[in-house]
Amino acid sequence: MKSLLLVARLISENERQAFLRGLILSILVLIMGAALLGLSGWFVTAAAAAGIGGIGIAFDFFRPSAGVRFLALGRAAARYGERMLSHDATLRALARLRGAVHSGITRLPHEVQARLRGAEALNRLTADIDALDGLMLRLVLPFFAACATQAVAFVALWFLVTPATAIAVMAIYSLGGISILTLAALRAHAPATAAEASLQQIRAQSLDLMRNRADLAVAGALERQTDAALEAVRAEEAARQRLDDIDLWSGAALALTAGLAATAAIFLGGRAAEAGIISPAESAIGFFVALALAETLTTLRRGLAEWGRMQGAAGRVLALVDTPARATTQTAPAPRSGAPVLEAKALVHRRPGAERASFGPLSFTLAAGETLLVTGPSGAGKSTLLATLSGLIAPSSGEILLSGAPLGDWSEARLRERLTLVPQRSALIGGTIAENLALALPEERAQDDERMWQALEAVHLAGVLHAREGLQTLLGPQGSGLSGGQAKRLALARAALRRPQVLMLDEPTEGLDAATAHGTLLGLRQLLPEAGIIFVSHRAPDAAMADRVLTITV
Repeated sequence: MKSLLLVARLISENERQAFLRGLILSILVLIMGAALLGLSGWFVTAAAAAGIGGIGIAFDFFRPSAGVRFLALGRAAARYGERMLSHDATLRALARLRGAVHSGITRLPHEVQARLRGAEALNRLTADIDALDGLMLRLVLPFFAACATQAVAFVALWFLVTPATAIAVMAIYSLGGISILTLAALRAHAPATAAEASLQQIRAQSLDLMRNRADLAVAGALERQTDAALEAVRAEEAARQRLDDIDLWSGAALALTAGLAATAAIFLGGRAAEAGIISPAESAIGFFVALALAETLTTLRRGLAEWGRMQGAAGRVLALVDTPARATTQTAPAPRSGAPVLEAKALVHRRPGAERASFGPLSFTLAAGETLLVTGPSGAGKSTLLATLSGLIAPSSGEILLSGAPLGDWSEARLRERLTLVPQRSALIGGTIAENLALALPEERAQDDERMWQALEAVHLAGVLHAREGLQTLLGPQGSGLSGGQAKRLALARAALRRPQVLMLDEPTEGLDAATAHGTLLGLRQLLPEAGIIFVSHRAPDAAMADRVLTITV
């Protein structure tokens, strides 16, 4: 519950005025609904009594009927305004919450971010925020509106009918409503959580089926994967059925509560009318208002049925929003004259709980214009070394110096200006070649076609694109439309556009034939003659392009 309160505070932080106006209109809608039914009941009863008493010609039909029309039209207008204000505020607040979540993701350690690249994790991020859209609309605002309306109804029944009627109606709704809603929320928590988990499983497995159908068929796993997706569908359907059952019995119980309150009101009001304390028409007010107050619990019932789903989503969203900010450096360190562009001193990395270090201790230097090849068996920590040298992963011990200054002294922006890493799997975006390359350029040079073609020439990709639509060649999602080797070279060209002082490449020639691999490495060196280049490769011919070789052993 604490997580829901914190998220509600976060959502309403910048929309307090809009939510407050929405709450006022919500209260107005409920009060006008109760007043409409109460006035209508009084009007019908009073008119009937006047007719029976033979004084119908003297009875004022016009003002009560005008009041009924005013309340009916006013309630509709207030409901429309409440929907406009509260829904608009919720959408704006959720948009900001998405921004806060994604900002929190950028502050996560590199290894944690890497795990968030899966379809299921990304699906979870969007689904969690979507699950919170009912927090204000179906829980927070209805709760306060219900409390305010019940309080106003209590005062009105106290003065318009009898204190006993007001107390009885309030007691029945308070005890019965709270008990039923609490029990419904507790019983709905587990199936709501299960339904949400099953829904995420359906989405992830369906996505896997659509993307990898051919591979699954070849591996003989298509039927098994399909059965798993169908099992998730059945689990989600079963959980939804349990929620529907809970909704049905809780609705019936609340209807019984409203009936009990109305029965108490008509009984106590009738007794008071018999005693001459109030008129029969006034006793009817208590009966109809008691029936109308059932509306105060209807929306809350829906919100509490989703409590389990919201609570889990709130906890995960808060964990991302509250990610600690990374330490930032405002001023760039002064490079030391004559220092290597990159230096590692007794560098060690060990994952928490691991029996051995990922690599290390390693010590080496990289001079401007020098090419260093890192090689070693699979699992020796070559990719981890590059991630550590680039500042994405913190070393367990040792020191990294960039131009003679500790790596931690560089701000993120200045660090990325001087140092660029191209991992084994680089992300391309759906769009043109120019749009993919422009990601590496400052905004004012995003249309520098000449510089883009230089980078494409360096990686031997210009000829391929000239034969198509040049820089306007359109790629599909995740860069589809290029072969694996072409996509690799496009990522290399994008990195080279930054003209870094240190360029790190993880398996840059993987998937390339020998001639293209040699030409690509040579082209990068010619395009960046002053840069220090570190690249990881397991291909023996690539060693000819290196000035030195650093071998890592397991």
